[in-house]
Formats: sequence, C-alpha cells, structure tokens
Amino acid sequence: MKIFQQNTEFDYSWEEVSTSNWQKYGPWNESCKHVIAVDTLSRTVDPSTGILRTERLITCHQSAPKWVLSLLGGQDTSLVYETSYVDPSQRCVTLSSMNMTWSDLLNVRETCVYSPSSKDPKGKTQFQQRAEITALCGGWAKIRNKLEEVTVERFQQNAAKGREGFEAVLEMSRRAFREQREANSPILRQAKF
Repeated sequence: MKIFQQNTEFDYSWEEVSTSNWQKYGPWNESCKHVIAVDTLSRTVDPSTGILRTERLITCHQSAPKWVLSLLGGQDTSLVYETSYVDPSQRCVTLSSMNMTWSDLLNVRETCVYSPSSKDPKGKTQFQQRAEITALCGGWAKIRNKLEEVTVERFQQNAAKGREGFEAVLEMSRRAFREQREANSPILRQAKF
C-alpha cells in the first residue's frame, strides 16, 4: 500500500468552503472536465445531530493510455462512490470515496476533511487529504509497487489541479454571493456570508 496525503489552507471561511463544495464539479471548475456526471444517491439529515449525510456516484472519463484500456477491457469511464458528512455544530465536512471501476485490480480510498483553520478560524479553512492506494496483483510485487507508485504520482498531479479548480469555484461563489447581497437578497442577509 502507498499513501498520498497533503494538508493545506484555503483563504475562505468554512461556511464558504462547505457551501461551495457542492459546486466543485460544476461549470465554474475548468480543471475537472474529466467529471462527466455527479449523481446524488441519497441525502439525509440526522435529526438529533444535524449532520447531513450524502451519497454520490461520480462518473469520470479515464485518461489512461489506450493500450492500458484495451488490456483492462476498453472501459473509458470510471465510477467513484463518495459519502460525505457535514457537521454544522463541529464545523467539519468529511468526504470519503472509493473507486468502483477496476477495484479488483486497484483499491483507492480517499478521505478529505475541511475544518476551520486553527490560525484564522473565521477567515480560512484547513484542508486535509489522504489516499490509501493498494494494488491487488497477487504475488507480483514489482508490478504491484509500480502500479501503486504511478497511481500516487497521478493523485499528486490531480490534487494540484483539484486545488486550482476549487479555488476558482470558491472565487466565483464569493462573487455570486456578493452580487446577491448587493441585490438585497433577504436569504443571504440572514446567512451573513
């Protein structure tokens, strides 16, 4: 098993980040054109805790080389199952995801946590990301290690693009909320964004 992890901060409040998270794969994010669809499977709020639990299926276009696709059955889309928890009282968003496509060859389990920054809890958000990557190639240690290494490298590249794209979403979201406030929206005045 190989692990990818990073910790970083966004210069946006937790409220902005937790709200914009739902737009992460939308048209404001030029860096995620590989995401074809995001389908919400279920969404519930626990009445005793107020925690919002959401299950989503994310469909992505594969960018693997053609020879790899043909070797693995020619499938050029992949599915990722995501479960998220938004805890408004603790001000924490936790996203857990796992690949469903090629899971008999490679398991990728990712956890992301958004919480207020300890340095500036009202103005910045801490982002923690961890992915555990396990190749399932039986006794072929060399192939297993290479597959895990390549996947970690790809994860690192995608994480940089993901951050850049989410920054764009956060900026567009901030602008949209500001425009709504200036238009005297009573809902946004109450939300105090």
